[in-house]
Amino acid sequence: MTYIPTVAIAGLGSRGRHTYARYAEMNPDKMKITALADTNPGRVREAAETFRVSGSNCFNSAAELLAAEKLADILFICTPDSDHYYTAMTALEKKYHLLLEKPISVNPAECISIAQSAKEHGRHVVVCHVLRYTSFYAKIKEIINSGRIGEIVAIQAIENVGYYHHAHSFVRGNWRNSKETSPMILAKCCHDMDILLWLSGRHVQNIHSYGNLYYFKPEKAPESAALRCLDDCKAKDSCPYDAERIYINSTQTGVTAGNTDWPNNVVTDPVTEENLHRAIKTGPYGRCVFHCDNDVVDHQVVNLEMDNKATISFTMSAFTGTISRHLKVMGTLGEIEASMETNIVKTHVFGQEPELIDTNLNNAEISGREPRIVDTAPDHLQWSDTGHGGGDFRMMDSFLKLFTTGGEALTSVDNSVESHLACFAAEYSRTHGGISVPVKKIVELYREYKND
Repeated sequence: MTYIPTVAIAGLGSRGRHTYARYAEMNPDKMKITALADTNPGRVREAAETFRVSGSNCFNSAAELLAAEKLADILFICTPDSDHYYTAMTALEKKYHLLLEKPISVNPAECISIAQSAKEHGRHVVVCHVLRYTSFYAKIKEIINSGRIGEIVAIQAIENVGYYHHAHSFVRGNWRNSKETSPMILAKCCHDMDILLWLSGRHVQNIHSYGNLYYFKPEKAPESAALRCLDDCKAKDSCPYDAERIYINSTQTGVTAGNTDWPNNVVTDPVTEENLHRAIKTGPYGRCVFHCDNDVVDHQVVNLEMDNKATISFTMSAFTGTISRHLKVMGTLGEIEASMETNIVKTHVFGQEPELIDTNLNNAEISGREPRIVDTAPDHLQWSDTGHGGGDFRMMDSFLKLFTTGGEALTSVDNSVESHLACFAAEYSRTHGGISVPVKKIVELYREYKND
């Protein structure tokens, strides 16, 4: 009989309940949930009923769960960012393996401490940098490693956060305030720092960054704007950030179009039109985007100098119509242009005809496009419709195989620490006039910064 790892989940929000626990529902032969913790008792009761978890193994917090005897092989840490360090260090001492939501911690020294503790206790700690597991980025990495485009000299990358995603998560939502959670470059863009370092195959030396909160602040509010979207707001009809439009009426995200998943399941649970109306009338997700307690940036640029003097340029913006990522990799023998919006990877080896690769489809054809499609990425179907381009569930597959058939994790904590340090360096640079920051000094600089 195949061994089935046991799992405790700390944090039953969007990631803990709607991603990882959903995976368990779809794959009962791969993991068994044996303990649950969340500050919302209703979420715990619902998950306990679904997964038949004993009431004695249900807790009101991660701290309560960790005060009990060891209840599983693995702990999934899906708690708020600021809780990650204590939870991870305590769990490692109790010999849990960890699936750790990013960021590892909100402090660079703590990120390093978690990695050291994992090594000392001989535990797997896998960070949820899920982009590495997508067919899209796996194909790009394969092309780079093949040497077809030569040595990588420069990379340009753009993260289009999406106007409604930014309003939901980073103006009204849980990651709106860096003092309560973490700065935008860490909370959102550590995915990008991780994937860019992985693709480059090099180590970062120096970073500088610019960015600010440009738009979502009181002085940008229309004169006729109300403090809440349902408070007879006169700017409502022309405002794309109107909460009623996003959560209820939108043909893309609204409940009236049948969407009961993200972002609506973050606003209320269960998701109904009545519940959403009630939630946006009184809760945080119904506030005017110009009158929230947010402070994270809505646009930022980061430039990285690598140890071989290659460069990476990264741009993050809230002001985009789609949630997508675009990439250009420039090598000495060729280039790659890729869009995660279409999942098309274009490779142009200099002096040859360009090639298109569709990382979605099996026998792909795109009419009217030149050049022709010559290949498809492996594993293109199984998780193609799940989160982060299938990366969420492919990561889960890979992680759980560590406990059955073995292998090596793409996103072990050792691999993920460097990208976090890059994020801390970028934030330090941004808040200090865009100065160039040596990444190897960031722990010392950050400690001084926090003590000022």
